[in-house]
Amino acid sequence: MAIFHKKPKEREHPEQLTPWERFQRDAAENHRAAQKSHHSWSGKRLRIGDKLPKLKSQRRRLLFKRVVILMGCFLTGAGVAGYFISPLSHVQTVTVHGNDQLSVTQVKTATKINPGVALWSVIGHDQRTTKRAERAQPQIGKVTTKLVGLNSVRVTVKEIRIAGYLSTGQHYRRILENGLILKATYSQPGGGSPIYANFKSGHRLATMIAQYVKLPSAVKHNISEIKFAPNKANPERVHLYMNDGNEVYATISTFASKMAYYPGIVAKMKTKGVINLEVGAYSYPFKNQNN
Repeated sequence: MAIFHKKPKEREHPEQLTPWERFQRDAAENHRAAQKSHHSWSGKRLRIGDKLPKLKSQRRRLLFKRVVILMGCFLTGAGVAGYFISPLSHVQTVTVHGNDQLSVTQVKTATKINPGVALWSVIGHDQRTTKRAERAQPQIGKVTTKLVGLNSVRVTVKEIRIAGYLSTGQHYRRILENGLILKATYSQPGGGSPIYANFKSGHRLATMIAQYVKLPSAVKHNISEIKFAPNKANPERVHLYMNDGNEVYATISTFASKMAYYPGIVAKMKTKGVINLEVGAYSYPFKNQNN
């Protein structure tokens, strides 16, 4: 005789489930969710597999691009290396501009820029070139370089002009407008610049040069000699001998401002004479001078 067990009637509401029934229900739902996730992952894996040929093609293209880039870099490097060892990377011709009192040879020697030197050691190194040139030739104040064409260099110099010659006994030494007294001595002074005589104080001479630099070129070139000639009334007095035949007495500290009147005073003078700029500005002929 078969024994049939009556299936328990399911409760309609979750809150009517016993703890054991609720556990069984949750376990069943977790199992179904796990199976669903497994099937979904399997499907994705298959879809990724379908894309493998495309990925391989993309990888081949990427590898080809990398090879092309590497070859380009190699060829570029070889070209650059070839340029640096070729004659094109060396200076072929040098032109000098801006020089007045210095010769082209003096500038080339001081800057050491000559045909045959490497371009890369010249272009872009103006500050270094200037320092090197200043040590060799103090009259050079600044050097700038410019590449012209493939391998020609234009050198432009800014000179420090000569302010005159300092008389030292039987010899003369050049004085630059920045106050520097050069070491070289000459038996005769050069033309176009005044002689400085009787200056025993470096400070007095430096102040005098600073005043001289301020003068217009026409007045500068008219001065033949500047002699330090102090007296009790004026410890800064200087006595000038002019190329036009006149003489001038002035004071060092006011020299530049007072010498501005010189051309106007000379224009009114009927004969050669003395112009006194120490106090005020007046002139008198040589026959009436009272020194």
